Amino acid sequence: MMTPREDLEQLYRAASNQFDLTEPTHQDALLELADSLLDLQRTSPEQLLQLAQKEDCPLAFKLAVKLVLSRQAIKQIKQPIIVGIVFAMWGENHRLLGKSSANPNGENSLLTKVQQLQWVCQQSKVDWRLYPVDDGCPHASYDIAQRIASHSDQCVKINVLKLSDGVKSDSGPLAKLQHVDDSKKGGAIIHGCMQALEDNVDAVLYTDADNSVHMGQLGLILKPFIEQHTQVVLGNRKHPMSVLVKQEQRWGIGIKTLRHMQRMVGTSIFSQGIHDTQAAYKLFSREALHCILAKPSVFDFSFDTDWILAAMQHNLKIVTVPFAFIDSAAESASITQGPMSTWLTLLQGLVTALRARDIHYSKEMAQLIDEHVRCTADLEIIIDKLPDELIKAKDCELGSETLMSPKALSAWLTEVKMSAIESNL
Repeated sequence: MMTPREDLEQLYRAASNQFDLTEPTHQDALLELADSLLDLQRTSPEQLLQLAQKEDCPLAFKLAVKLVLSRQAIKQIKQPIIVGIVFAMWGENHRLLGKSSANPNGENSLLTKVQQLQWVCQQSKVDWRLYPVDDGCPHASYDIAQRIASHSDQCVKINVLKLSDGVKSDSGPLAKLQHVDDSKKGGAIIHGCMQALEDNVDAVLYTDADNSVHMGQLGLILKPFIEQHTQVVLGNRKHPMSVLVKQEQRWGIGIKTLRHMQRMVGTSIFSQGIHDTQAAYKLFSREALHCILAKPSVFDFSFDTDWILAAMQHNLKIVTVPFAFIDSAAESASITQGPMSTWLTLLQGLVTALRARDIHYSKEMAQLIDEHVRCTADLEIIIDKLPDELIKAKDCELGSETLMSPKALSAWLTEVKMSAIESNL
């Protein structure tokens, strides 16, 4: 008979270093590995974490450890709670469906989320509701999700929504939207949260439509909510204990310049140790959502920072947690719409939210963004260039005015634009 230690080592060695979001066999194998680790009664969380931090640790083992810790946290919850999971759908017609020769990027994402939530919440006090929200998708994401949900054995827990129903109101958080096209993700998330609150959930988890964040990690983000009464819990992919798999490099070297701008103007956020504002793994209590949704300032991709600023404005307790994230790049909206379009929205939206929330920010950098970041072409000019001051800068140094002031950056941007104009003459 093998000892627990030998069993653990065998599972470690047998774990795969590959994890394909489109492969259901990989999803099933991961849950089986997590179950096997949970069955090792004498194996402590510390032992698992130690193995997961090894440089040569197989990816599947790292992911399974997150699931084990999550399941253990779920089992510790003694009072019944209901969590709403909200995600937006725009151009998700391929990822909602399963993989096939005609649909190579299919992730069967809706039913995969259901499977993962069932697994992590089984025999526990935690229940869940799922709210997929069509954000005006031109490719029938609503119809696809509705059809898939209707055939699920958990259909009563899935409420597929359309933002077009939410924009009909002349009051409430969505009153400023006249049409679904006025939203770029943010409006859909708000609509889903409003329905979740109406259904009396205790908290809402916001995520993405793809399989990039395994829902079996629910316990990780619930832990501070339950144990520390934290009103806002933010996932942090940059944490050393996180598992981050990027499938491709989407940006040029000039991304350092954009991050420098973002962190300087949004110093109230980034100075608090919140470094991953866009992670689609955030939990909000009912109370937090009532504060946040009282007066949203933006309805696009930049809504994350608006919500964080709203939480700060109301002095809500915010905690960040590590988690596992595998980039689902093939059908990403930032690829479809263009990476510079995404960054244009993030920078402009952050400035809008800072002004609306009246939170401390660099007014000089905000003015620079007003003047120099007006369209995607402004960013495309600089994405493959870098100021001398930022070439050797570490990521943790970005946003510091002593590194490169708004005045110096403005002069550099003016010079780059002039050179671009001259070269086109």
